[in-house]
Amino acid sequence: MTISVEKTPVPLAILISGRGSNMRAIGEAVAEGRVRGVVRVVVSNRADAAGLEWARQEGIETLVLPHQEAPTRDDYDRTLVDALKARGVRLVCLAGFMRLLGPRFCEAFPLAVLNVHPSLLPSFPGAGAQAQALEHGVKVSGVTVHFVTPELDAGPIVQQASVPVRDDDTCETLSARILVEEHRVYPEAIQRVIAGDWRVTGRRVVRAS
Repeated sequence: MTISVEKTPVPLAILISGRGSNMRAIGEAVAEGRVRGVVRVVVSNRADAAGLEWARQEGIETLVLPHQEAPTRDDYDRTLVDALKARGVRLVCLAGFMRLLGPRFCEAFPLAVLNVHPSLLPSFPGAGAQAQALEHGVKVSGVTVHFVTPELDAGPIVQQASVPVRDDDTCETLSARILVEEHRVYPEAIQRVIAGDWRVTGRRVVRAS
């Protein structure tokens, strides 16, 4: 466990690349006291990310760090780490951030980077998880919140929720129902990590004894 149990809110960073609907769900959970944190900064690798405007309207600092300007992936990770450390961030939440984070970033925030993925990992990692689920004919898909490692969608799983796949589902209808669960489960998982009553055993996130 890397986040100690404290009475003060944990400083969070949210990383986005697009509309940031999960960012808004996290922000609302913070405002309602369901997540004992404070959003210090919202970072995007795209200046046109729609979610940046919501963050600005909420009075949250925003930062645009285009990945195209970094010579290498490691250089980008270094810049990102420096920016978050300068703001006292202790827990990083990816909310549609379309960049793989490498070893430098993960080592800077050990067991303190979370991501939400629209499938029951380890099934259907990567992009287009909802379409993959339909193509494979599964009857149940869902949502996974996991710790981020340099390997794609491969970190220890914090929390999951299932979503039935209907016979008449399209990628759009399945995605919409999964997104509802993402907005519910992600803040719950963040608060579980903040609460600190857990440990990682092998690949398993289990309740601390």
